[in-house]
Amino acid sequence: MSLKRCVSIVGSGNWGSTIGKIVGINIAHLQDYENEVKMWVFEENIDGRKLTEIINQDHINVKYLPGIKLPQNLIAVPDLIETVKNADILIFVLPHQFLSKVCDQIKGHLKRNAYGVSLIKGLGVSKSNKLDLISDIIRERLEIPCSALMGANLADEVSKEFYCEATIGSSDPERGKELKKLFQTNYFRMVVIKDEVGCELCGALKNIVAIGAGFSEGLGYGDNTKAAIIRLGFMEMIKFSNTFFKDRGISQGTFLESCGVADLITTCYGGRNKRIGKALIETGKTIPELEQEMLNGQSAQGPLTAKEVNQVLVAHKMEDAFPLFTAIYNICEGKLSSSHFIDCLRNHPEHI
Repeated sequence: MSLKRCVSIVGSGNWGSTIGKIVGINIAHLQDYENEVKMWVFEENIDGRKLTEIINQDHINVKYLPGIKLPQNLIAVPDLIETVKNADILIFVLPHQFLSKVCDQIKGHLKRNAYGVSLIKGLGVSKSNKLDLISDIIRERLEIPCSALMGANLADEVSKEFYCEATIGSSDPERGKELKKLFQTNYFRMVVIKDEVGCELCGALKNIVAIGAGFSEGLGYGDNTKAAIIRLGFMEMIKFSNTFFKDRGISQGTFLESCGVADLITTCYGGRNKRIGKALIETGKTIPELEQEMLNGQSAQGPLTAKEVNQVLVAHKMEDAFPLFTAIYNICEGKLSSSHFIDCLRNHPEHI
């Protein structure tokens, strides 16, 4: 049996494929790791060929990351269990609404000392209206440790090797060192912090704010308005984290890392949630219709996260305490006209 460590990727959208490219190239130069990186791909037929076949033969994910060459040691695998069974490090990067089902499938098939790292930007809500971090779901369902990687990382730009930063949240310093070794490149800089919870919360909540940034563009407003949305949204992100996760050791400095303010700014100017928010105003189409048309069927996580956050706010009678989050949710659901969005900004408390 090989003593070399093995890395597998659960998910293969544009971000999953981009991370697969990075890890595959890095692994090829690390002697203590198996050269092959397995990536779970939900099998689809593209012009008469299986997507896994295209990735493994042509080394391009033509559906989710067209035009970007993937390393030959990144192997697309349609079988989820086969992908994860020998992995020491599991990289989770798939839409967060599918995570629970995936965890249920792979439970009992993992190596004893395996651990995970979540690149998933979202939240979960329990039946008792308690918010769960994605990493908490992984920890509890799979009984493994789990870190997080978040940051100002638009997949298209990272795949083209434009310089950027990211934040690894890892309570265990040794896991943090290993993950930095796997992910860092000369264009993708890693900063490791201990605050797993704050790192992950920032990655989820900023997507709600980005929808609001899209609303402002769709309504014809400019950068000054967007700056106000970013500022007010950032305030609500901090308040929400400190209100509902106050006992989880969040560091206020985390909000100033790449996973915090930098990711918020990037997403509000160039991310998919911003584009969906803008299109929602301009076209009047539903979010599922826009996701199919604009994202090739991939999910914009912001609307779902807004719904999950609102569910918790309603349960705690705190909708009025988070007016921006609440307005964005209600507009996404068609419960509030977009014409009232700017009123929300005008009437937002100076301090929350």
